[in-house]
Amino acid sequence: MRLLLMSDTHLPKRAKELPAPLLAELPLADVVIHAGDWVDTATLDLLEARSRALIGVYGNNDGPGLRARLPEVARAELGGLRFGVVHETGAAQGRERRCAERFPDLDVLVFGHSHIPWDTTAEPGLRLLNPGSPTDRRRQPHCTYMTARVADGGLTEVVLHQLPPRGNRP
Repeated sequence: MRLLLMSDTHLPKRAKELPAPLLAELPLADVVIHAGDWVDTATLDLLEARSRALIGVYGNNDGPGLRARLPEVARAELGGLRFGVVHETGAAQGRERRCAERFPDLDVLVFGHSHIPWDTTAEPGLRLLNPGSPTDRRRQPHCTYMTARVADGGLTEVVLHQLPPRGNRP
């Protein structure tokens, strides 16, 4: 099972549209996960239309239209792994402990908010993934998203994709 992970798209405030390389990943993904801060409902509509399966949550910048359609926390079993999706997890310091305490029943937690890519494992084994942002790099050198595979009850091939600067995007 191939996953496409993104967060903090902030359209149309941070960019006019999703980057072409990210859009090219949509038909390759079995499940698309968006960890909030969509900002516009058009992006949700686009991902719902183009994705085989979509799991998404609202973020702190998402208004009533998105909050009416999306949960604050989403959970799904994918290939035998228990996934959770949430926008905010708090400060980086102590994140693993806080998330392991808040989500003891998960194997993988996908989150956003910081726009900073993150890939760690908390005790007793909760994998924490933040794909960054494909449209607003903030203090990072690149805009980013992630792909991963679920196989044989495990998460493999977790890849952070760096997007070219907007002027160089196809």
